[in-house]
Amino acid sequence: MAELTGRQRRHLRALGHHLDALLQIGHEGITDGVVAHAEKQLRAHELVKVRVLESSPQGRKEAAEELSARTGAELAQVLGRTFLLYKPDPENPRIQLP
Repeated sequence: MAELTGRQRRHLRALGHHLDALLQIGHEGITDGVVAHAEKQLRAHELVKVRVLESSPQGRKEAAEELSARTGAELAQVLGRTFLLYKPDPENPRIQLP
Protein backbone atom coordinates (compact mmCIF):
# COMPACT_ATOMS: atom_id res chain seq x y z
CA MET A 1 0.00 0.00 0.00
CA ALA A 2 1.29 3.44 -0.89
CA GLU A 3 2.05 6.01 1.80
CA LEU A 4 -0.98 8.15 2.70
CA THR A 5 -1.01 11.73 1.48
CA GLY A 6 -1.75 14.63 3.84
CA ARG A 7 -5.21 14.99 2.31
CA GLN A 8 -5.97 11.30 2.83
CA ARG A 9 -4.75 11.48 6.45
CA ARG A 10 -7.03 14.47 7.12
CA HIS A 11 -9.96 12.55 5.63
CA LEU A 12 -9.25 9.52 7.85
CA ARG A 13 -8.82 11.73 10.95
CA ALA A 14 -12.22 13.29 10.26
CA LEU A 15 -13.81 9.84 9.95
CA GLY A 16 -12.01 8.57 13.05
CA HIS A 17 -12.92 11.54 15.24
CA HIS A 18 -16.31 10.03 16.19
CA LEU A 19 -15.10 6.46 16.63
CA ASP A 20 -14.78 4.76 19.99
CA ALA A 21 -11.55 2.90 20.72
CA LEU A 22 -12.14 -0.75 19.74
CA LEU A 23 -8.82 -1.91 21.14
CA GLN A 24 -6.80 -1.09 24.24
CA ILE A 25 -3.13 -1.74 24.90
CA GLY A 26 -2.56 -2.41 28.59
CA HIS A 27 0.15 -3.61 30.95
CA GLU A 28 1.19 -6.53 28.73
CA GLY A 29 1.88 -4.26 25.76
CA ILE A 30 1.40 -5.51 22.23
CA THR A 31 0.95 -9.28 22.40
CA ASP A 32 0.10 -11.72 19.61
CA GLY A 33 -3.50 -11.60 20.87
CA VAL A 34 -3.62 -7.82 20.53
CA VAL A 35 -2.24 -8.07 16.98
CA ALA A 36 -4.81 -10.76 16.06
CA HIS A 37 -7.66 -8.68 17.49
CA ALA A 38 -6.41 -5.57 15.65
CA GLU A 39 -6.30 -7.50 12.36
CA LYS A 40 -9.84 -8.76 12.91
CA GLN A 41 -11.12 -5.24 13.67
CA LEU A 42 -9.28 -3.80 10.64
CA ARG A 43 -10.91 -6.42 8.37
CA ALA A 44 -14.32 -5.54 9.79
CA HIS A 45 -13.99 -1.74 9.91
CA GLU A 46 -10.90 -0.65 7.91
CA LEU A 47 -10.38 2.28 10.32
CA VAL A 48 -9.73 1.45 13.98
CA LYS A 49 -9.05 3.68 16.98
CA VAL A 50 -6.69 2.21 19.57
CA ARG A 51 -6.15 3.50 23.12
CA VAL A 52 -2.84 3.09 24.93
CA LEU A 53 -3.49 2.79 28.66
CA GLU A 54 -1.25 4.36 31.32
CA SER A 55 -0.15 0.86 32.37
CA SER A 56 1.31 0.06 28.93
CA PRO A 57 5.07 -0.57 28.93
CA GLN A 58 5.33 1.22 25.57
CA GLY A 59 4.76 4.86 24.80
CA ARG A 60 1.94 5.79 22.48
CA LYS A 61 4.18 6.42 19.46
CA GLU A 62 6.15 3.20 19.89
CA ALA A 63 2.95 1.19 20.35
CA ALA A 64 1.37 2.84 17.29
CA GLU A 65 4.40 2.13 15.11
CA GLU A 66 4.75 -1.48 16.28
CA LEU A 67 1.06 -2.34 15.86
CA SER A 68 0.99 -0.61 12.48
CA ALA A 69 4.01 -2.62 11.31
CA ARG A 70 2.73 -5.95 12.68
CA THR A 71 -0.73 -5.57 11.08
CA GLY A 72 0.43 -3.99 7.81
CA ALA A 73 -1.85 -1.01 8.46
CA GLU A 74 -1.16 2.66 7.84
CA LEU A 75 -0.83 4.90 10.88
CA ALA A 76 -3.24 7.76 10.18
CA GLN A 77 -2.93 9.70 13.45
CA VAL A 78 -1.46 9.70 16.95
CA LEU A 79 -3.37 12.01 19.28
CA GLY A 80 -3.09 11.95 23.05
CA ARG A 81 -3.17 8.33 24.17
CA THR A 82 -5.03 7.14 21.07
CA PHE A 83 -4.07 6.41 17.50
CA LEU A 84 -5.84 5.53 14.27
CA LEU A 85 -4.93 2.59 12.05
CA TYR A 86 -6.20 2.25 8.49
CA LYS A 87 -6.08 -0.84 6.29
CA PRO A 88 -8.42 -1.08 3.30
CA ASP A 89 -10.17 -4.34 2.55
CA PRO A 90 -8.31 -5.78 -0.48
CA GLU A 91 -11.48 -7.10 -2.18
CA ASN A 92 -14.12 -4.58 -1.15
CA PRO A 93 -12.77 -1.27 0.25
CA ARG A 94 -15.54 0.64 2.04
CA ILE A 95 -13.67 3.88 2.78
CA GLN A 96 -13.08 5.96 -0.34
CA LEU A 97 -9.95 8.08 0.01
CA PRO A 98 -9.75 11.46 -1.75
